[in-house]
Amino acid sequence: MTALTLSTSSAATVRADALVVGVAKGAKGVVVAPGAEAVDKAFGGKLAGVLETLGASGAEGEVTKLPAADGLKAPVVLAVGLGDAPAKDEAYGNEALRRAAGSAARALTGSKKAGFALPVEDAEAAAAVSEGALLGAYTFTAYRSNGNGQNAKGGKKNDAKSAPLAEVALLGTKPRDKEFKAAAERAQALAAEINRARDLINMPSNDLDPKSFAAEAQAAAKEFGLKVEVLDEKALKKGGYGGLLGVGQGSEAPPRLVRIAYTHPKAEKTLALVGKGITYDSGGISLKPAGHNETMKCDMSGAAAVFAAVVAAARLGLAVNVTGWLALAENMPSGSATRPGDVLTMYSGKTVEVLNTDAEGRLVLADALTRASEESPDAIVDVATLTGAMVLALGHRHFGIMANDDAFRTAIHEIAEEVGEQSWPMPMPEHLRKGMDSPVADIANMGERMGGGLVAGLFLKEFVGEGITWAHLDIAGPAFHEGAPWGYTPKGGTGSAVRTLVRLAERTAAGDLG
Repeated sequence: MTALTLSTSSAATVRADALVVGVAKGAKGVVVAPGAEAVDKAFGGKLAGVLETLGASGAEGEVTKLPAADGLKAPVVLAVGLGDAPAKDEAYGNEALRRAAGSAARALTGSKKAGFALPVEDAEAAAAVSEGALLGAYTFTAYRSNGNGQNAKGGKKNDAKSAPLAEVALLGTKPRDKEFKAAAERAQALAAEINRARDLINMPSNDLDPKSFAAEAQAAAKEFGLKVEVLDEKALKKGGYGGLLGVGQGSEAPPRLVRIAYTHPKAEKTLALVGKGITYDSGGISLKPAGHNETMKCDMSGAAAVFAAVVAAARLGLAVNVTGWLALAENMPSGSATRPGDVLTMYSGKTVEVLNTDAEGRLVLADALTRASEESPDAIVDVATLTGAMVLALGHRHFGIMANDDAFRTAIHEIAEEVGEQSWPMPMPEHLRKGMDSPVADIANMGERMGGGLVAGLFLKEFVGEGITWAHLDIAGPAFHEGAPWGYTPKGGTGSAVRTLVRLAERTAAGDLG
């Protein structure tokens, strides 16, 4: 992973492959952001004019490279757009800094070291730049050859030109200041775990099935001192986990339920996180149409986010207990697969008529939610790439939030916005519940087509223990990015919801959520 260092050095004196400075859109053209004073001085105070000549406007994410002026130790200056310049006496927003740092880090792929001279007046801004740079530098090269016909997987050396930026030096900071040091350490731990989630999401399904995903959790548990329990197909059958077994019975790769737990001796609260982990989703007998299967390795993004969040809580030593439940299965069509019309008896004892085998995520989550409820946590949050309906409603950059408690839903929305994850609170209209009435079972796994994302949330609510505060994050839109990279968001797995879950754990530890 990219290294991060705090430096008191001036942009004029640091030795690096490139200097990163911020520029913005001012009322009269490009303006140079704080932190770049030494670079502007080297250009005779005309850096903004030079950049405008080269076509720069200061727009968000815009990257302009130019040769460094005399007096600078680095050979290249990279100017990255921060968007509109703030009003006088106001600072640049943290998300603008994250995105700019991410764009710059990605543009410096193949470089060994870059000095970031972006606005870092306080530790919070330094944290934002650090997060953005470390997340923007991410690349997934495990399956690429090194140019000589050798596959990169298994430790083979990749082409240096495609290697991520090796080191980010944050200039103008205070390395000995406790707040700055804590911000940098948190950013490194958080980025490492988001990138862990991204790696898992990007891994092809022939290498990541429920068993191998469980093995990843076991390895991390050993490394970070976590407790882990894995229920295999025999244990699931003995325990009556009809949802997990029903979804997984069509595949030669049997399902797993993983419990991975971090505990702290001073913790007063416990969070349970539940993740949908469909390592490949063909739709089952209700087969997905052509063009909808190619990215379905990402249907375990919720479980990846939960896994990463638990490990992050451990790495940060948060004074809260965090238990992750990974509901892992592969949804495949075969002679043994669950058929539309079949009835499953869930772990809770409720029966479900399966009207559509492609509505499988809610089935595995239902079992995990019931099991998580048995431990009486203070709150449960599930995360899932659950419905295409949520993508239709909110697009590809926002995730939806539903909850059985309005205050909790609002708190999670505020947390998500605070950490830079776009989200939106969604309702849970009770009238939609009637559409899931079944003539043969307690409930059907499908209801009205319109409002399908809300219907899915209402289904999950049925399996949450009485009196337990619960929220559901439908990350179907932002979990996997198929377009060109932007900001610190790469192509492929994004690690959506990890930052929200970690901040939720931090606020719970601090007693800010009651």
